[in-house]
Amino acid sequence: MSPTTLLLARHGQTVWHAENRYAGVSDVALTDTGLAQAEALGRWVAVHPVDAVWTSPLSRAIATAEPACRALGLTPHRDPDLRECDFGVVEGRTLAEFAAEDPKAAQAFRADPVAHPFPDAEDPRSAAERGTAALRRIAAAHPGERVLVVAHNTLLRLVLCALLHIPLGEFRRVFPQLRNTAVSEIRIDGEHTALLSLNVPVTAWAATPAPSPPPPPASGR
Repeated sequence: MSPTTLLLARHGQTVWHAENRYAGVSDVALTDTGLAQAEALGRWVAVHPVDAVWTSPLSRAIATAEPACRALGLTPHRDPDLRECDFGVVEGRTLAEFAAEDPKAAQAFRADPVAHPFPDAEDPRSAAERGTAALRRIAAAHPGERVLVVAHNTLLRLVLCALLHIPLGEFRRVFPQLRNTAVSEIRIDGEHTALLSLNVPVTAWAATPAPSPPPPPASGR
């Protein structure tokens, strides 16, 4: 099959994210800034069209993708495996608040967030597995196409590590943060993944048409 280009975007800003609070499975609405970011993503997609849009089932991701779908007349697909990680006892709280309550646990999390996740949180390895499987399913369903995927900060960073063979425990250091509605472009070709761009704000992309699909790889690759 032809390689698939996935344009990974974090959803727009929410109240909790503006305050640096962990929003995992909680359904937190976009702020006015988040809605404006979603509209900017929609304008970008109108210039750089995609063939399909996939989102997390959480409302902040759905609302972020809506202007892009409207611009292109697309109906979004949803995959529950694109949801954000469950952050357990830290859901709705800041890391500083958790550190004040349990400094040893916070220190262990900072050292290795995969070996020492928050209490009652989803295992980051399981989150990486489900998120990676979701992106591979999407790529298989859209060979040779460009697909916008709107999901979440921690999940996408874990998945990028998994796809690029980076140790999961390094995700916070290697990918400190994905900006709201910034685009990271990857190309999935079977078991191989290439990172083409990372964390680029949509306002930074030149207003030029989307590139043509890449030529098929040479034989003997």
